[in-house]
Amino acid sequence: MDMWFAMIKDVGFPAVVTFYLLYRIEGKLDELIQSVRTLPLVQTAGQPEESDLQKMKIQG
Repeated sequence: MDMWFAMIKDVGFPAVVTFYLLYRIEGKLDELIQSVRTLPLVQTAGQPEESDLQKMKIQG
């Protein structure tokens, strides 16, 4: 039984921290993806129209 507790302590804590950090960064990654998708619109048109941005949000 002590071996299992040692494995949970060594492997479990880093796994929990990793999942927590991935959960926290997920929202920021979604914002980054959205910004990258709108970048071509900004470069070609100067300023994207609101309807184009709405279409991009719907497409996901």
